[in-house]
Amino acid sequence: MLIAERYKNILSWFETHMPVAESELVFASPYQCLVAVMLSAQCTDKRVNMVTPSLFEAYPTPEDLAKATSDEVFEYVKSVSYPRSKAEHLVAMAKRLVEVYDGVVPDNIEDLQTLQGVGRKTANVVCAVIWNQPTMAVDTHIFRVSERLGLTTNSKNPLQTEKALVKYIPQDVIPKAHHWLLLHGRYVCQARKPQCEQCGLQEFCRFFNKK
Repeated sequence: MLIAERYKNILSWFETHMPVAESELVFASPYQCLVAVMLSAQCTDKRVNMVTPSLFEAYPTPEDLAKATSDEVFEYVKSVSYPRSKAEHLVAMAKRLVEVYDGVVPDNIEDLQTLQGVGRKTANVVCAVIWNQPTMAVDTHIFRVSERLGLTTNSKNPLQTEKALVKYIPQDVIPKAHHWLLLHGRYVCQARKPQCEQCGLQEFCRFFNKK
């Protein structure tokens, strides 16, 4: 199967069977989205959603968070992964957001990455989720699923996967495709026990057809 045909078939299947695909993180503003995505690194969305209500109540704006100490923020995020470093990053991020960007979350990858604790993946997620931009954030799920389905071949790192995906996925589809691949990896094409028998993509999947 040609790579372009594989992409077309897989994207068509997702569009038919998963027409609505959104982030499972709960937030109400670009600021809250940025905080939630930062906390979600190597942590489940479910856990983050348990933490953020009290965090956002205590620090409803970037200005409020910028005035906090990392020790204070730690008490709210201590149940997520790497809570100490994330608390420090959140406070530093908020301070720069207030000092440099007047408390407004940047709408581009370059500026977002100037904020402490915000790498390319986080910046891509924020741009895609908040502004529906054609940015593809590659986490472990998307990296794995892309290889198994045959959307990528022997990618060495997330950036290689990102470049391959944005090359073949139409720009207007990329934000939704990010969620398609992520959710498929989270609930169907799992790392240790992929649910191949329940997967509707068997016909197009390189991993399944190599069995």
